Amino acid sequence: MAEYSCVKSTKLVLKGTKLKNKKKNKDKKRKREENAEDQLDIVEGWWTVTNFGEITGTVAIEMGQGTYISALDNGLFTLGAPHKDEGPSPPEQFTAVRLSDTRIALKSGYGKYLGINSDGLVIGRSDAIGSREQWEPVFQEGKIALLAANSCFISCNEEGDIEAKSKTAGDEEIIKIRTCAEREAKQNDDIPEEDKGNVKQCEVNYVKKFQSFQDRKLKVSQEDSKALKKARKEGTFHEALLDRRSKLKADRYCK
Repeated sequence: MAEYSCVKSTKLVLKGTKLKNKKKNKDKKRKREENAEDQLDIVEGWWTVTNFGEITGTVAIEMGQGTYISALDNGLFTLGAPHKDEGPSPPEQFTAVRLSDTRIALKSGYGKYLGINSDGLVIGRSDAIGSREQWEPVFQEGKIALLAANSCFISCNEEGDIEAKSKTAGDEEIIKIRTCAEREAKQNDDIPEEDKGNVKQCEVNYVKKFQSFQDRKLKVSQEDSKALKKARKEGTFHEALLDRRSKLKADRYCK
């Protein structure tokens, strides 16, 4: 019998049964996730907005591929150095302030609002929002252009300055507005409320649901949550939660 102890046991495979390639399935899943990220156009957590309602918080304005509008310390703006698979640097980040259903204001890292002067140059020297500091993102056929208060679209001129002088939006005026705000994921209605969130939050949700509250205190297991993460992947998440609650002797169904 000792000889058999050296033999590695495997799952019984019936004739005609196709073996599942786990590595191939993982590769497919990873590829789907990468494709989804590509479709969302995400760069280091900075994703491209597709409608006005998504313009919020910290934003960046991309012109061309990987080049962003950057604030200078003299109150002017230019295009920063190209980024390869990197998000915008601090001088290329602005705070978006929603003014109406169509207009926004933009504040630079220097604490000044972006506006335009009488020559159509984009400047950032104002401490308050006036008529010249209001901007209208225009969405059409999946593209975005930014309309200034003089009814012209912004672009970069030959000198490298950002200006608003074109009445129409051509290729030079097309931009991307990126934001690092957390995306609102669409929740599946079939998922119970207790199962939404990370493993620790789910554990708290189930404790609240089933705990007897004899001493009016919430008893949550202090064990490492790594086991819960593993159980969630293996499909034994609820059993693991029940086991942790039973050890606390606080669950009315675990007597």
